[in-house]
Amino acid sequence: MSSPMIRITIQACVLAAASNLMAQLLAEYKSGKPYTIEWVPIIQFIVFTIINCPPNFLWQSYLESSFPSTYLVPSTTALKAAASSDEKELDREEKTHEILEAKLSIRNTIVKLLMDQTIGAAVNTLLFSLVFAGFRGTTLEQATQIAKQDFRGLMTAAWKLWPMVSAVNFTLIKSVETRNLVGSLAGMGWNIYLSLCAGES
Repeated sequence: MSSPMIRITIQACVLAAASNLMAQLLAEYKSGKPYTIEWVPIIQFIVFTIINCPPNFLWQSYLESSFPSTYLVPSTTALKAAASSDEKELDREEKTHEILEAKLSIRNTIVKLLMDQTIGAAVNTLLFSLVFAGFRGTTLEQATQIAKQDFRGLMTAAWKLWPMVSAVNFTLIKSVETRNLVGSLAGMGWNIYLSLCAGES
């Protein structure tokens, strides 16, 4: 069995390739050009995903371990049993692990959302600009200048999608692995946008 990071990276690579292909077809449809597949940008998006996905997995794992989504509180039935001194029911719930239930931590969820949409988003945006500038054969100085120019526009566009995705992930999805899959699925539309941006640059 492969590690979660490897599984997530493979899934993300497949979705990145599919989204770039769709972006190409969309651009050709809008321009009226005949449909042809350019493999170089598809490979570039796969390479970028291989570079970008593992650090994102580690980042999400860090956020969850540092700011857990839930905390344990006595369950409603356990409180009722305790109030009525029902020792038999309390013993049953303790044996079946029903005596405690998970409750969403609003504070931790807000902290994770803010960190993800500031630090995480900024690093992802800069990495995208630097890597794709590098694909075009620019020097480090030129790549840095391109990243600075692209930063505000990409961040503004990202904040129209990713805060909502992060909010769903942090409140409804329990495992980091599944959150990354949800992010990759939502990222198909985002990657189409990035593909079109990269193609126009």
